Amino acid sequence: MHERKRLLIGGDEARGEPGEPPLVSVNPATGEVNHEVEAAGSATVDAAAHDADRAARQPSWRDMLPMQRARILFGIADRMEGQGDTLARLQMLENGKVWSECAKQVKSAAATFRYYGAVCETTGSEITPARGDYLSMSVYEPYGVVAAITPWNSPLTMEAQKIAPALAAGNAVVLKPSEVTPSTGLAVGRIALEAGLPPGILNVLPGTGQAVGAALVAHSLVRMVSFTGGTESGRRIAVAAANKLMPVALELGGKSPHIVFADADIDAAVAAVADGIFEGSGQSCVAGSRLFVQRAVHDRVVAGLVERARALKLDLPDVPGAQMGPLATFAHRDKVEGMVEAARAAGARILAGGGRPEAAPLARGAYYLPTVIGGIDNSAGIARQEIFGPVLCVIPFDTEDDLVAQANDSAFGLAAGIWTSDYKRAWRVARALQAGTVWINTYKQLSVATPFGGFKDSGIGREKGVAGMRLYQQPKGIYFGMD
Repeated sequence: MHERKRLLIGGDEARGEPGEPPLVSVNPATGEVNHEVEAAGSATVDAAAHDADRAARQPSWRDMLPMQRARILFGIADRMEGQGDTLARLQMLENGKVWSECAKQVKSAAATFRYYGAVCETTGSEITPARGDYLSMSVYEPYGVVAAITPWNSPLTMEAQKIAPALAAGNAVVLKPSEVTPSTGLAVGRIALEAGLPPGILNVLPGTGQAVGAALVAHSLVRMVSFTGGTESGRRIAVAAANKLMPVALELGGKSPHIVFADADIDAAVAAVADGIFEGSGQSCVAGSRLFVQRAVHDRVVAGLVERARALKLDLPDVPGAQMGPLATFAHRDKVEGMVEAARAAGARILAGGGRPEAAPLARGAYYLPTVIGGIDNSAGIARQEIFGPVLCVIPFDTEDDLVAQANDSAFGLAAGIWTSDYKRAWRVARALQAGTVWINTYKQLSVATPFGGFKDSGIGREKGVAGMRLYQQPKGIYFGMD
């Protein structure tokens, strides 16, 4: 009998909702069941929202001094690092990321809590310029109850990226982790209690998007929603939020252009392009999945990428030196596989990969080979859909204007990368690209201090940075009469 994990409400473990089947956590590397997790439903959401609202109104949280709140966030960071191996293993077993990446993400998540502890302690209100005989100022108030809905690809970092600033801002948080990766959120919830977070300020409700996510977004006590996930789910959340006149932060899909000009450092560019699409099995919102290569160096770049794709060490996630593990679920592997087959049928050339690995130890898992696709243009279906897997689409270009037009010809606008030795060109193209983040002669460098979000269908709002705490607050003007 597998272990069955419970919900976290009001500082205590809680049973799942009757009638809601438990979530079954499956190791995508082996197909074996890890454990079961009891699932919430609409009644549980109602109970958790009321509990969070009560907790948020308690003087013990509402009137807590910023330095005291910061001390709790620092304590969460310390405990996450102290339990780093446990957290990394939970994530690895549930979504198949290789061990080295999971361990790195524990440190990143802890650093996020530490950063927002510092932001909480040091960010003040403002005196605003008076235009009469009064003293005016802006202060910032929490929304109250914030719903945080997180994805399965990087649960540790995504949960920290929402929970830490929302708590620093003074809110209570109801977290709905992905049904694929529910365990890290439950673990972080327990760690927060150990660090002194008052009960009810962080509730964790595993469950499905239909049963839990939708109920959270619609609940009258939830006054702000932060969501990372697919664009269509984001649209539904935005519609529901509009009916409530409720603010949302939506970090959604991407089809990020990675650009190599002929004057680039080709070896460095090839290495970065490969890492940018194959790290995490391509299951990253900022994965550089559309590669635009200037025609003069097209063949050289493609040859280098094919060589790297074929040499990549695809293995069980905890094998030393493993560079790529399985996709997070068997259903998602099948979806990626189907998209590549559709591209092949439409005339695309599969230059590397394009199938499952043949090695016997990997046959039980949701593995898919690192894949490079050529023979297409930017209008191809495979170049316009977010694949969210280790699949790179290579498209040649001739001129800078041609490149910018193609790169921007996408519904998405999350990130982009540029490789060139001409800094003036790099600046021109970076400003012309419709993307929330642009990397120049590097890729996937991410800082918690730098605001992050997307243009167009890639989302609304900006997380991270000092403004990432303000995202979870509403400004209030206060006037003192001086006449």
